[in-house]
Amino acid sequence: MFEVAKIKHQKAGILIAGALSSLGFPPFYAVPLFVLSLIFTLFLCDRVKTYRHAALIGYLYGFGFFTAGFYWVANALLVDALTFGWLYPIALLGLGAFFGLFFILPFIVWHTLNQSKPWAKVIGFTCTFVLMEYLRSLLLTGFPWNMLGTMFAFSDVLIQTASLIGCYGLSFALLVLVGSVYVFIKAKYKSAIVVFLLLLCLMTCFGVWRLSFYNNNNSNLKVRLVQPSIAQRMKWNRETLQDNLKTYINMSRQKGFEDIKFVVWGETATAFNPKDSAFYKELIKRAVPQKGYLMTGLLRYDEKNDILYNSMSVIDENGETIAFYDKNHLVPFGEYIPFRKFLPKWIKPVANQIADFSRGEKYKILNVSGLPKFGALICYEVIFEDEVINRKNKPQFLVVFSNDGWYGKSSGPYQHLVSARMRATEEGITIIRAANSGISAVINPLGQSIGQIDLNKKDVLDVYLPARLDIPTIYSKIGGKNIQYIMLIMFILLLWKNKLNKS
Repeated sequence: MFEVAKIKHQKAGILIAGALSSLGFPPFYAVPLFVLSLIFTLFLCDRVKTYRHAALIGYLYGFGFFTAGFYWVANALLVDALTFGWLYPIALLGLGAFFGLFFILPFIVWHTLNQSKPWAKVIGFTCTFVLMEYLRSLLLTGFPWNMLGTMFAFSDVLIQTASLIGCYGLSFALLVLVGSVYVFIKAKYKSAIVVFLLLLCLMTCFGVWRLSFYNNNNSNLKVRLVQPSIAQRMKWNRETLQDNLKTYINMSRQKGFEDIKFVVWGETATAFNPKDSAFYKELIKRAVPQKGYLMTGLLRYDEKNDILYNSMSVIDENGETIAFYDKNHLVPFGEYIPFRKFLPKWIKPVANQIADFSRGEKYKILNVSGLPKFGALICYEVIFEDEVINRKNKPQFLVVFSNDGWYGKSSGPYQHLVSARMRATEEGITIIRAANSGISAVINPLGQSIGQIDLNKKDVLDVYLPARLDIPTIYSKIGGKNIQYIMLIMFILLLWKNKLNKS
């Protein structure tokens, strides 16, 4: 099966293997295909004689992996195709070309340990791979999308392990499972079968126990999510702005409105801030339940300092803004232009706003009468492990405002939802996610979607807020950085032992 020496056009084969590996992520969850594709690539790497060839294999695999995995990002350029459409092939291939660099070092380490025992190669490769995932979450403001650990999200049971070791830990576990298959094929070690079955058994038993342990009783706070599925090209069209707002209001007031405690709209749901207009204040307050609130994404302009925020506001039944959160982690080239002063004036963000957004306060806690204290995140802020809450002042739930309408019917919205599920599981916190075109959902502290509106579906969702998790998760005590330190120590010890064996 793995007679790789007989394969012609091996470079093309590696690119294809990388692309096929990305199908392990949602919505496909073709995890066995990822396992076979990676093992195929590792067997090819076994046969090379130089570090240069090992690096090339890693880069080609990464190029295919990220080009196929991130293809949906380039879809944002097609919303304003006349302005940005020419950039589509550049963005599509550029994503693979840049992020493929993160796969070079793991394959170099694999080659370095080529004369070592199979298990040493697996652990060395795994530690390096997870360290590179962490680096990807930091470099150039970070983009920790499609961490390998999210492939476990096809199972509510298996992702419970994230409450112990986080998504990075799940990445490590998945690579150990892949490595077990490799070791068995390569060396016929019976220990590989033991490791594979034992690891899966432990994850399954822990997941089943944790799911049974959780108190499924809900609170008496009922939330309504509104998903109008307004096409992105119409969202900021001057001729449809008021119609869009009326759509939100009418959907918010559907049957059962009187029982709702708060209504949630998505990111930049309205172009009209009630603070700036008495007319729109009167209009928007119609979407606020009696003795309740409306939470909506909007643009907030600070006239005093002449700065713009991608923001959310909490609006009471009188139309007054009583709390707000400004996005802290901004999207490069989407919400601001890095090094703008060195670039031509005609360059503007893909989001097409008139100016760069400014950063707001991180980990801001919102205290609103009648609600538990809560936090807010806007769009891709939820993908950053360890950065969604202040663990010393933990909110009871998070509200995530998003707009994946930029990406059409693609893998992106499904993967974005899974990131929210991972953060909920890691931190043991309820997450309410409202998106313009989907996928809107209420996620309990175990990462289970207890209600959701599918992609591109126009609908409302009424859900009682899930019971809080009183016991902090182990991961919320350890944190991702400490897991990375463990990876680094294991990697250094392995290289040191390998050097001693050669001397």
